Amino acid sequence: MSDPTSDATLRPRRSVLYMPGANERALEKAKGIPADSLILDLEDAVAPDAKADARQRVCAAVSSGGYGRRELTIRVNGLDTEWHADDLAAVAAAGPDAVVVPKINSADDVRAVEAALADAGAPAHTAIWAMVETPVAMLRAEQIAGASNRLTVLVMGTNDLAKELGATPVPGRAPLLAALSMCLLASRAEGKVILDGVYNDVKDAEGFATECRQGRELGFDGKTLIHPSQVEPCNDAFAPTADDVERAQEIIAGFDAAHAEGRGVVTVNGRMIENLHVETARRTLAQAAAIEALTADHS
Repeated sequence: MSDPTSDATLRPRRSVLYMPGANERALEKAKGIPADSLILDLEDAVAPDAKADARQRVCAAVSSGGYGRRELTIRVNGLDTEWHADDLAAVAAAGPDAVVVPKINSADDVRAVEAALADAGAPAHTAIWAMVETPVAMLRAEQIAGASNRLTVLVMGTNDLAKELGATPVPGRAPLLAALSMCLLASRAEGKVILDGVYNDVKDAEGFATECRQGRELGFDGKTLIHPSQVEPCNDAFAPTADDVERAQEIIAGFDAAHAEGRGVVTVNGRMIENLHVETARRTLAQAAAIEALTADHS
């Protein structure tokens, strides 16, 4: 794996907002929303008879250059649909930061998308984000995550997963924890980013904040969102706090001072510090710097 403070996984993806591709007003509004990443959606948010027009509108939006440094992705229709091939060809021409592919169930699915993008001449910077949202995808998560270097992000499709499991939506998401953990393990084993699924009740601010906190504690890099009102609280939840940054600075300074003095045992504020703590601290500072740079661009 590459240096965790310098690789592409460090790009802020705290808030990743779905925007309906058929809605021109929504695409324009998205330019002013402080989400780290946008998913311009050609799948669930678009009616069958509007797919072709939405595809053209979304690709034009990506090519417009009006979204600043926000990461722009396009969610295409699934591999088994009549729109998938045309979607991938259009995405390859538009060259977004990534193509988001729903219902990825195997490494072969990933490789099929990779081959189609290559055949269509997609630029090298257009990555693959694989949505994992079925029981079989959970069981094959490591194979999916490791199927291609072009695949950089796993996206949890928790609504579809809950439906297929027959699970009841409950606070704390106990029915989904095993699946969430399996995908987290797979993403980290393969050095990939992983995004938590959506929270459906946009009026339940307390429940949303609780689920964001759970997602961060589990290890997710960020969360997919369905409404602009969720962006700022999500950004706060997945960002290092001022205390986190101060603690990281103290750990690095204490570790460096101890080594300069030839001390083999390092303690900071009464806690023993090892290399792994220093690596975590450096990543925290790098994350904070990356978020600060992106936030400055939004303002």
